[in-house]
Amino acid sequence: MDEENKKFELAGKTFHEGDPISIDGTTGNIYDGIIPTVDAQIAGDFDRIMNWADKYRTLKVRTNADTPADAKKARELGAEGIGLCRTEHMFFEESRIAAFREMICSDTVEEREAALEKILPMQQADFEALYEALEGNPVTIRFLDPPLHEFVPTEEDDIKKLADAQGKSVEDIKNIIASLHEFNPMMGHRGCRLAVTYPEIAKMQTRAVIRAAINVQKAHADWNVVPEIMIPLVGEVKELKYVKDVVVAAADEEIKAAGVELKYEVGTMIEIPRAALTADEIAKEAEFFCFGTNDLTQMTFGFSRDDAGKFLGAYYDKKIFENDPFAKLDQIGVGKLMEMAVKMGKSVRPDMHLGICGEHGGDPTSVEFCHKIGLSYVSCSPFRVPIARLAAAQAAINEKK
Repeated sequence: MDEENKKFELAGKTFHEGDPISIDGTTGNIYDGIIPTVDAQIAGDFDRIMNWADKYRTLKVRTNADTPADAKKARELGAEGIGLCRTEHMFFEESRIAAFREMICSDTVEEREAALEKILPMQQADFEALYEALEGNPVTIRFLDPPLHEFVPTEEDDIKKLADAQGKSVEDIKNIIASLHEFNPMMGHRGCRLAVTYPEIAKMQTRAVIRAAINVQKAHADWNVVPEIMIPLVGEVKELKYVKDVVVAAADEEIKAAGVELKYEVGTMIEIPRAALTADEIAKEAEFFCFGTNDLTQMTFGFSRDDAGKFLGAYYDKKIFENDPFAKLDQIGVGKLMEMAVKMGKSVRPDMHLGICGEHGGDPTSVEFCHKIGLSYVSCSPFRVPIARLAAAQAAINEKK
C-alpha cells in the first residue's frame, strides 16, 4: 500500500486512486472492476429462518432511519418501526441549511421564528414521508441534538452568502461562528439544552411532527399513527419538564386547531449516567425511555468515541479490554446503569415502553442482554435488522432452557 503516491498492488496489478474495485462485505474479498449488484432481499431459506425467528422472539426490532428510502428498506428486512429518526440530518440538505444558518445567526426570537417558519414545511414533508413508509408502525423522532457549530459555514463564500442574507458584515458572522466554538462540544450546548435556550426550535419541530401525523392519519383511517417525540440528552427531570411543557402546548394547539383526535407520546433518551441514576424521577415526565448507548458508553467510561481508537489497540493487546465497548455493550458498567433505569422507570410507570437505539442494537450479545433486562425493542441500522431478529429469537429460546 503506497499511500504517498495513492496506489496499491494486489495480485500482480497496480490500482490507483479512482480505479473501480468491488468488495464483498461478507468475505472481505476484493475484486477488480465493478461487479453488478442487486438489493438485499429476504427470500428462500433466509425467509424461512426469519419466520422461525419471529415466531420465538418477544423483543420487537425497529430501525434507525432518517429517510423514507432507509425506512422502506428496513421494512423490507422486517423492521417493526423506527426507534430513532435523527432530525438534524434533515437540516443539512442544500435547500434548507441556509434557513437553519439564518436561525443560528438571528439576534431576536422573532428573527429565529421567521427562519424556522421556512424550515417547518420541509420537516413536515419529511415526517409525512416517514409515516407513509412505516405504514402505521411506530416512529420515534428525536429532536435536534448536535451543537450548533456543526451547521455553520466554514468556507469564505458561504460565510459571505450568509452575511448578505442576514444583512450583517462578514466580520459579524465570523464573530457569531467563533462564539459557538466549544472546548468539548459533545458535552456542551446540545440536545435538550438547545431547546431550553431556544424553545422556538422545539415548537417548530413539534408542529411539523403533529401536522404530518394528522395528515397521514386522515389519508389512512385504518392506520394508528401515534407520534413518539424524544427529547435528547436529559440529565435532570426539570429540564425534561421544561421542554415537555413546550412540546405539549404546541402539540395540543395543533390538534385542537385541526379538530381531530390524535394521541402522541413524549419520552427521552437515556444517554447521561445521571439520567439512569434518577430514572424514577425522570419517568414521572417521560412516557418512554430509549437508551442512546453510544453516548451512555462514552460518558460512563469517560472517553470519546472519536478519539478512543488512539489507545484501544493497546488495551486489547494488554488484555484490559476484550472488545470495543462501542461495538459490544459493556454489560458490567453501562449495562448496570441500564438495568437500574429499567427497574426504576417501571416502578413509576409500569406500562412504559423501553428501547435501545445505539449501535449496540444490532449486536447479538447486546440484543440478548436487552432481552434479559426487559426492554420492549432494539433499534439498529436497516441492514442489521435481520441479525437483530435472529438474536432476539435466540435470546428467548435460551431463556426457556
